[in-house]
Amino acid sequence: MSLMQSLVIAFSMYSKVPMPKVEWNEKNMRYVMCFFPLVGAVIGICVYAAAYVMTAGFCGSLFFSVMLTLIPVVISGGIHMDGFLDTVDALCSYGEREKKLSILKDPHAGAFAILGMGCYFLWNVAVWSEWKSCGDSRILMVICCGYVLSRAWSGLSVVTFPAAKDSGLARTFQDYAQKQITKKVMLIWLVLTTAWMLWLSPAAGVAAVACSGLVFYYYRRMCRRQFGGITGDLAGFFLQVCELAILTGVVLVWKCI
Repeated sequence: MSLMQSLVIAFSMYSKVPMPKVEWNEKNMRYVMCFFPLVGAVIGICVYAAAYVMTAGFCGSLFFSVMLTLIPVVISGGIHMDGFLDTVDALCSYGEREKKLSILKDPHAGAFAILGMGCYFLWNVAVWSEWKSCGDSRILMVICCGYVLSRAWSGLSVVTFPAAKDSGLARTFQDYAQKQITKKVMLIWLVLTTAWMLWLSPAAGVAAVACSGLVFYYYRRMCRRQFGGITGDLAGFFLQVCELAILTGVVLVWKCI
């Protein structure tokens, strides 16, 4: 029963998918991160279905690209984009660690956050338009698997990285999670998703895994050096950058082969 409660909390927290109300207590939150990649699976399925319908409907490249850029944001409710914006503001402040942490808590968006958001969405739209020119379904499936892969990496970071603060969303999930079980489940998600990507397209699969791994390595170093650990905002930043890196890497590899 607690597993189902954890599943509901995972979707309630990290998506806009309607879920029944459950109590957020220590018992029910033990395995929340184990189900986090399932949110990515739902996003991937929706992106694939939308791309299939729009490709068959002969819609324009710009409309197609914008829609596929917005679908993950709409389904997730923008929770990860919020972390991306706060982190961009904090990193661009070039202040001391405490100042950066205080910027993460600030509900106001600074100039660098707006610039970062604009660049992020323009880049995303541009890369999706490149995929539209080919319409290779295998490449699309690899990209959609990236939404699962990024969340598996993110869940792994929550239970293995030190916390930057004694409070906050990331610290709450760290305190309540069954860390060893969650770590093993995240590794299983990573292995299975990687295997599926490689089966779909070896070249695109290698590109996706390599890009996500490099971003994870950067994320780990950045968290420790700049903030002293992980926060919920930093996890959201990683997720957005990882998804964009996977999309970019896979499409670039397809263009080269």
